[in-house]
Amino acid sequence: MIYVDADACPVKPEVLKVAERLGLEVTFVANSGLRPSRDPMIHNVIVSNAFDAADNWIAERAGPGDVVVTADVPLAVRCVATGAFVSGPTGRVFDETNIGMASAMRDLGAHLRETGESKGYNAAFSPKDRSRFLETFDRLCRRAKSLSTEAGGK
Repeated sequence: MIYVDADACPVKPEVLKVAERLGLEVTFVANSGLRPSRDPMIHNVIVSNAFDAADNWIAERAGPGDVVVTADVPLAVRCVATGAFVSGPTGRVFDETNIGMASAMRDLGAHLRETGESKGYNAAFSPKDRSRFLETFDRLCRRAKSLSTEAGGK
């Protein structure tokens, strides 16, 4: 299963492209409207506007061999802990080797913004980011599918 933290996710078309090619199910999770799909492999889940509702929904379900797409580092921490493969929309992979540092850097950035030491501007999402995501996401999905096949799944 692929879980996408879909609020403001810029790579939904790439997710669908890879999922369709590999025959994987996708669940988009958001606080507000999602474009419906007639494809039975695509699921949309609308959660409440409560703080972290989408993150909590994904974290409660993602597990070993699932793929999660999120830019949210705390959600990535939770999903890596369950054994899920995790990618940010820029193609950054979060795994057990780098999630601690990613979390620490996020916390440092938040502290610097709170103290006024940093304005916290994010770089614009670029075509290079989209390309890097597509490559990374395809690789993670193939690994997840391979694990599923080895374990006797589809």
